[in-house]
Amino acid sequence: MEDLEKSREKAANYRISSAVIKRLPRYFRYLRELLEAGRMRISSGELSKMMHVTASQIRQDLNCFGGFGQQGYGYNVKYLYSKISEILGVEEHYRAVIIGAGHLGLALVGSPMFSKRGVTLTALFDNSPDLVGKEYGSLHIYDIAELDTYIKRNNIDIAVLTLPRMYAKETAERLASLGIRGIWNFTNVELDLEELGITVQNVHIGDSLMQLTYRVHNADEIEDTE
Repeated sequence: MEDLEKSREKAANYRISSAVIKRLPRYFRYLRELLEAGRMRISSGELSKMMHVTASQIRQDLNCFGGFGQQGYGYNVKYLYSKISEILGVEEHYRAVIIGAGHLGLALVGSPMFSKRGVTLTALFDNSPDLVGKEYGSLHIYDIAELDTYIKRNNIDIAVLTLPRMYAKETAERLASLGIRGIWNFTNVELDLEELGITVQNVHIGDSLMQLTYRVHNADEIEDTE
């Protein structure tokens, strides 16, 4: 923990760029794969080839938080994975709910990505009489009218919005008043609750698809730089 505190102090001295933050989950994912494969050590050059990021960029990124490597040795995979996990908050055991039990909400419930990243899904919420009161997997679908009471009683940190876009803003503001710390927003409405102290990650799946179609259409002209 002492090493992490030092890295946090170092990071606090200047603002970490969004590009570095965007790459942190990739380090987490690749390091987990290395651990599962039994790798104990890796150099920045080897990691560079896996991630298609320059070795220099990797060293710069990790130096934002203290470095974690040893000259002539490289990186201890288990140690680095542990530190990246701490930086990303994986060890905080955040609790989350999904608001909107439609196709997307239910698909997210079935994904292992929450548990693999230290987030526990505890419930779903909807306003459809056909859904309220039912169970999906291990989760109960509650009436949206019960949201306030549930969040306060269960210390929920994160809300995942998969409800119709027309309800996005009012629901987000309601969640902010309930003390939610973060919102993962799939409604295709660009939410900004910074003034309320709430972190929002706006996810536009269609944008990702259009990036793909652009790359397919312009494959001969694109030079990848991460």
